[in-house]
Amino acid sequence: MAGIGPMTQDWEPVVVRKKAPTSAAKKDEKAVNAARRAGGPIETVKKYNAGANKAASSATGMNTKKLDEETEVLAHERVPSELKKLIMQARLEKKYTQAQLAQLINEKPQIVQEYESGKAIPNQLILVKLERVLGVKLRGDALKGKK
Repeated sequence: MAGIGPMTQDWEPVVVRKKAPTSAAKKDEKAVNAARRAGGPIETVKKYNAGANKAASSATGMNTKKLDEETEVLAHERVPSELKKLIMQARLEKKYTQAQLAQLINEKPQIVQEYESGKAIPNQLILVKLERVLGVKLRGDALKGKK
C-alpha cells in the first residue's frame, strides 16, 4: 500500500431526511387543515369540467337520433347449421370427444363446443385445423354443395 497517505476518518455530520411531500400529499385534507391552522397560503382553483365527462356526452343527442333511425340489423356471422353438423359427424366418425379434438387442433374445448352448437364466429384458421384433423372439407364449395 505504498503511495497512500495515512487513513483518517471523516467526522462530518450526515443528515437523513424524509422526502419532500408529493403534490398529492399536499392536497389531502390533513395537509390543507394544517396549513390553515398555521396561517399558510392556501390556493383553490376550480378546474374546467372537473369531475365530469362532458366531452364524451356532448354529442349524444345526435348519436342517439342516428341510432333510433337505424333500421339495419347488425350481428356477427355465426357458424351455419350445415357446418356444425358436418363437424359433429366427422368428429363422431373418428370417435373423438370434443376435448380430444380440441387438443388435436391446439384450441380450448370451449371452441369446439361453440362450433358444434353454432355459437362461434367462423375463423378460417380454426376451420383449416379442423379440416386437417378430421379429414373433411369444411370450407368453400364442399359446404355450399351440401345445401
